[in-house]
Amino acid sequence: MTRKIRLGAFLPGGGQHVAAWRHPDSPADGATNFAFHVALAQEAERGLFDAYFLADGLAVSFGGGMEGGNAKVAGFEPVTLFSALAPLTKNIGFIATASTTYEEPYTLARKFASLDLISDGRAGWNVVTTATEAAAQNFNLDQQHPHAVRYARAAEHVEVVKKLWDSFEDDAFLRDKETGRFFHEGKLHATNHRGAHFKVKGPLNVSRSPQGHPVIVQAGQSEDGRGLAAATAEVIFTAHQRLDTAQEFYRDIKARARGLGRDPAHILVMPGVSPFVGRTLEEAREKYDRLTSLILPEDGISLLNGLTGGTLDLKGYDLDGPLPPAPPTEGMKSRQALIRQIADENNFTIRQLYQWVASARGHFTIVGTPQTIVDTLQEWFENEAADGFNILPPWLPTGLTDFVDLVIPELQRRGLFRTEYEGRTLRENLGLPFPTNRHALARSASHAAE
Repeated sequence: MTRKIRLGAFLPGGGQHVAAWRHPDSPADGATNFAFHVALAQEAERGLFDAYFLADGLAVSFGGGMEGGNAKVAGFEPVTLFSALAPLTKNIGFIATASTTYEEPYTLARKFASLDLISDGRAGWNVVTTATEAAAQNFNLDQQHPHAVRYARAAEHVEVVKKLWDSFEDDAFLRDKETGRFFHEGKLHATNHRGAHFKVKGPLNVSRSPQGHPVIVQAGQSEDGRGLAAATAEVIFTAHQRLDTAQEFYRDIKARARGLGRDPAHILVMPGVSPFVGRTLEEAREKYDRLTSLILPEDGISLLNGLTGGTLDLKGYDLDGPLPPAPPTEGMKSRQALIRQIADENNFTIRQLYQWVASARGHFTIVGTPQTIVDTLQEWFENEAADGFNILPPWLPTGLTDFVDLVIPELQRRGLFRTEYEGRTLRENLGLPFPTNRHALARSASHAAE
C-alpha cells in the first residue's frame, strides 16, 4: 500500500485557541455541550480523519493560571465522552488522555478496554505523566513528583496495562449454550506483576477487542519522554516549529525504536499543526488577525505561565518587552524549552509570544491557502519529519470545516490522503499491526520449538 498521511483531529469543544470561545462562529458553551461534540466527531469522520484526540488535565488551572478566563477551565473527561460518541460514528478512532501518575493500572486498563469494546476496536490511550502542581494537590500530594520519577512510573505503568490487556486470549470466549462452557479456562491468565511501583495480580475482567487492544500514544519530547515513546508508543504526537527539528526528532525516535528491536514503520510520528485556511492568503490572514484580536491580555499571560511551568509571574512586566527567564520546574520540560526557543528565535515580546502560541501552544501554526498548507505538510511527510499530523483547528466548528472542505481535497488530489477508510478499527486505518496476545505467542513459540 502506498504510504499515506495520517491525520488526527484535536477537538476540545471550547476550541484550541485561547480566545476561540469568543469567536462569533463558536458556541460559548462548546466545552461542555455534548451535541456540539457529536457534530465535531461526525464532521471529522466526514473528513476521513483517523482519530478524534483529546488532551486532559486533572486540575482547573490546566494550561494556564487561575486568573485566565478561557474555555479550558472545565470540560468532559475524555473516556466518558468518547464512550458516548462511539455509537454515533462508524470509522473514526478515539484517542483519550489518561495519567500514569494519578491512575492505577488496573482501573485505567479496564476503562480503556471497555471503550475499545464499545467502539468495536477504535480506542487509543494517550499516555501522559501529568505535569502540574495543581493536579498533584488534587491527589493527596503537596507537590508533583520529580520528572524522572514520573517517567519511571510511567514505563512500568504501561507494561502492567499491556499485561492486563492480554489477560484473555482472543479466542478465550466459547459461549457454548449446549455445553454450558462460557470460556476456555486455559486462555485466561493472571498478571502477577511485582515491580518498583506496582503490584497487580490480575487478570483483567474485560476481554480483548477486534483490534486486540487500544493503540498506545505518547507525546513526550524530553530525554525521558523519547525513551518511553521509543519503547512503548505506536503513535507519537510532537511539537515542532521547523523542518530540521522535526527531522531530528523523527530520526532519533525511529533509531531508538530500531535499537530496541521494534519496527520503526510501526511507530507513527505526528507533529501538531494549527492551520488558518483561506481561499486566498489575505483571507487566511484576516482569520488569524480576527482571532488574535480576541485575546484578553490576562488570558495570554495565563497561557504563558502554564506553558513555562507555572512558576513565571508576568504581572507587572511590560507586555511589549522581552520574556524574562523562567525558573526551572519539574513540569513539561520539553514544552518549556520550546516556548523559550520560539521567543528567542523570533525576538518576540511577551504580547507577540502569547499571540503566536495562543492557537497551538507550541505546535506549528500555518496561515495560508490549501495549496501552501499542503505544500508544507507534504514537505515534512516526504522528508523524514512526519508520518502524519495532529490537526489543531484554531476555533470550532469553522476551523475544522475549513480543513475538511479545503485542505483534505488538495491532499487527496496529490495522492497523499485516503479517499475512504481502509478498515473499521483504528489500527487498520493507521496501518498498524494487530498485537498478538503474549500468551498465544508464547504457546506458538513453544510448539514451534518442539
